[in-house]
Amino acid sequence: MLFNSFAFLLVFLPGSLALHWLVERFRPQWRLPLLLILSFLFYGYWDWRFAPLLAASILVNWIVAQAFLRTQRGVLITLALVTNLIVLGIFKYFNFFTGLAALIPGLSAPKWDIGLPLGISFFTFHHVMYLVDLKAGRAPRYGLVRYALYITFFPQVLAGPLVRWSEIMHQFEERPYKRPDAAERFGRGLMLLTLGLAKKVFISDPLAEYVNPIFDQATRGAVSVAEAWQATLGFTFQIYFDFSGYTDMALGMALMLGIVLPPNFDRPYTATSLQDFWRRWHMTLSRFLRDYLYIPLGGSRNGLTVQVCALLATMTLGGLWHGAGLTFVAWGVAHGLGLAAGVVWRRSRLRMPAAAGWVLTMLFVMFTWVLFRAPSFDAALRVYEGLFGFAPLGDVFKWRAIAIAAAIACLGPTAWSAIQLAPPRRWIAVGFAAVLMAVLLQIGDAANYEFIYFQF
Repeated sequence: MLFNSFAFLLVFLPGSLALHWLVERFRPQWRLPLLLILSFLFYGYWDWRFAPLLAASILVNWIVAQAFLRTQRGVLITLALVTNLIVLGIFKYFNFFTGLAALIPGLSAPKWDIGLPLGISFFTFHHVMYLVDLKAGRAPRYGLVRYALYITFFPQVLAGPLVRWSEIMHQFEERPYKRPDAAERFGRGLMLLTLGLAKKVFISDPLAEYVNPIFDQATRGAVSVAEAWQATLGFTFQIYFDFSGYTDMALGMALMLGIVLPPNFDRPYTATSLQDFWRRWHMTLSRFLRDYLYIPLGGSRNGLTVQVCALLATMTLGGLWHGAGLTFVAWGVAHGLGLAAGVVWRRSRLRMPAAAGWVLTMLFVMFTWVLFRAPSFDAALRVYEGLFGFAPLGDVFKWRAIAIAAAIACLGPTAWSAIQLAPPRRWIAVGFAAVLMAVLLQIGDAANYEFIYFQF
């Protein structure tokens, strides 16, 4: 059930909102169980076989948390964290590591054909955040229903944002429709949902038509200079509008249900350094990697060598988290090296004009997106050959959709900022209604692409 599908937009979401309003109005004690049931229904719609895995994951981690609180034995949390990562590794990385093992002469490795449970990376990291903070004494005890809803809350279970327990648990206690600004919050949530849909349907999906055929061609043979630049620029903005559009939809739906989730993007393509880019791109993942990996590995307080090694390890694992492939690892390593170079530059007290920093950051991010998107190193190499002029020039460069996307991404506000600043005016409501109708017409008239981050 895609967010950008009629089944979700015209059936599941309206039904969920209506039930939620009725329960919150007449039986508020049922609100959290209802949201939990709706979340499992949403998750199970994709593949009901993985719903028991999600339920077992929640139950086991919650039982371990209760046992730790009774006994204060830290080994319980350690075992739970290791088990979570092993489960993630089996489903997501088993074939990747057996494929690496098969490269060793004389060693045969089995291959396991099993589907990847949607959202497994995201709900695993939610478990990790809570358990680590519980062991450190920062997180309190929660009941099973509340903890299960933290893990499964349907707007964000498949592709985030990664929400810390401290950002959402207290909101489950509220009566959202009793607030004096309840109607305004609901309206702004609907606006945010509409903007996210428009990003996906009117910007990201058309850019996919610019990008996908060229990367497919790169798996078979050379691509021209024009095609390589079209695919690279197109994917740069496609992935931004695809993922930020999903996030806007998740934040909007959560707001309509009375929950405020953290923003995930802050105009990343205006960054003037790679460090600045990662403070603006997938912000909830960036802070997870910082707080639960980079700082425990040594961070910036133990000398330059430790800091560089921590950056490389963090970004390499961050790349592997995005996908079970060596191209993702290479993408992570490249960003680790780029961040390390930035640390050395700053420690040398060298200066760079903001304009030059923006150009270098944008080029670096664009060129590394090729590794992220290409299905193989061979395909990436053919795209790089085109980017650097080692291919025929070509005579077709589709630029209009790219130019529009670039202008919106670099010059416009974030959707979250825009809806917070929008005044309550009737003409604005009419305008958003018209946009929503246009989105629905487009969904019914065109191919609907799955969100890119669903594969992670």
